[in-house]
Amino acid sequence: MRIGEFARAGGVNVETIRYYQRRGLLAQPERYEGPRRYTRGDLARLQSIRSAQTAGFTLEEIATLLSLDSGDRAEAQNLARVRIAALDEKIATLQTMRGALVRLAEDCAVGKSGPCPIIDAFSFELQR
Repeated sequence: MRIGEFARAGGVNVETIRYYQRRGLLAQPERYEGPRRYTRGDLARLQSIRSAQTAGFTLEEIATLLSLDSGDRAEAQNLARVRIAALDEKIATLQTMRGALVRLAEDCAVGKSGPCPIIDAFSFELQR
């Protein structure tokens, strides 16, 4: 596959492919005669990268995962645990944000006159 076909097959754009190559996640195929050609193996690796991103791994963590031997369960588990902890923190932050917005929306629904609590909460004009 040429790079455009490869990118489409992997569900990314060409610049993403190039970025992954610069980061060392994907190899750049050798150029023989004509354009570079990507293989099914390259596509499988790209799909692995995308799948790991969907699971919340960072590109640095993905690089580590890709470098591990398939029998290195301890390191893989450690990476997963670190990622789970980071996701738990994000979930807690999002729940706090959601709670604040729910309260503002409820306050807005209760008051039919006067300033809107939602707008007031995010208004940063200086009081005179």
